[in-house]
Amino acid sequence: MKKFVSLLLISILIVGVLCSCGSKKSDLTKVTLNEVAHSIFYAPMYVAIEDGYFEEEGIEINLVNGSGADNVMTALISGDADIGFMGPESTIYVYNEGSGKLAVNFAQLTQRAGNFLVSRELTDDFKWEDLKDSTIIGGRAGGYL
Repeated sequence: MKKFVSLLLISILIVGVLCSCGSKKSDLTKVTLNEVAHSIFYAPMYVAIEDGYFEEEGIEINLVNGSGADNVMTALISGDADIGFMGPESTIYVYNEGSGKLAVNFAQLTQRAGNFLVSRELTDDFKWEDLKDSTIIGGRAGGYL
């Protein structure tokens, strides 16, 4: 529930900041939002886009999948994206390199990574201890286990 509320709040923030109420289709403020990956945790945002809530507030969202935080940060720095959904690590890398172009981070939008533990076999009454001596394959290089 906290994840839903957090995503709803960010959606409202975007609407509030970029609102131009009562606009015609040609008068919409165009915003490119680059997400790090498609995630079930972004579902409220997807629904708001598809159901036209942003357009009702004068915003046209161009949703782009960046396929990684490094790509999202590159899009922000180059001006190809207005908003990026990603973790803070890329901002730290860019800061450490001495770049004058830094992203503004909003912390704890989702609070958790969108990772799932999946098994090939059904396990009744699963407990984390059941993973002892098992092999776990991460979803991507550098991903969380």
